[in-house]
Amino acid sequence: MVHVAETGSTNADLLALAKAGVEEESWFRADRQTAGRGRQGRAWISPPGNFYASTLVRLRPGDPGASGLAFAAAVALEQVVRDLLNARDAGTLCLKWPNDLLLSGAKLSGILLERAEDALVIGIGVNLAHHPDLPDRATTSLAMHGVSVTPEAFLNRLAEAVGQWISIWRNKGLEPVIDRWLAGAHPVGTPITARVPDGAVVEGRFDGLARDGALRLRLADGAVRVMHAADIFLI
Repeated sequence: MVHVAETGSTNADLLALAKAGVEEESWFRADRQTAGRGRQGRAWISPPGNFYASTLVRLRPGDPGASGLAFAAAVALEQVVRDLLNARDAGTLCLKWPNDLLLSGAKLSGILLERAEDALVIGIGVNLAHHPDLPDRATTSLAMHGVSVTPEAFLNRLAEAVGQWISIWRNKGLEPVIDRWLAGAHPVGTPITARVPDGAVVEGRFDGLARDGALRLRLADGAVRVMHAADIFLI
């Protein structure tokens, strides 16, 4: 595991190390990022005290689809966070497609996958001590829910869980990962709004996932729209 006080992006650093031959399951953690990124190029605000780390998967012939690793990382993260919470707060924890983790309806974390040839880097950011004030969505931190955990201690828990779920993805396929993701997600029938890449907004109800991990959105007329890319908001 590589640890630095400050960097631009842990994903970018680990991708560079991957080109130099670093091994699978390596982790790169920073106390602070100056150019952290979320999905769709969004900035990821990165003050000290929160968790910013990336890990490496070397894709092999015969592996399931690489996009499934986002779900494997998400269920590992949900598992680790749930174990840190008291029973009441754990009851408000849920996964939101494709890989956000919500606590009491507010965003706690994010996951970003980036790939260069056979190297796939999974970047994970978690609001441990602080949370940003965003205009378009509620955010929270573990500290807001009475949990005090250092980034180092959090990584010790997370690395083990991520390794377990990557092994399941690789050896048993995506299906058990999707099943576990659904068990940790908001219920089928939850009203949601989907903002698709062309800017259109579609409302419907969560209808589970396709077996490849795509979102199923049941529309008002009963039709089901399958989405592979969208921003999802719970209504």
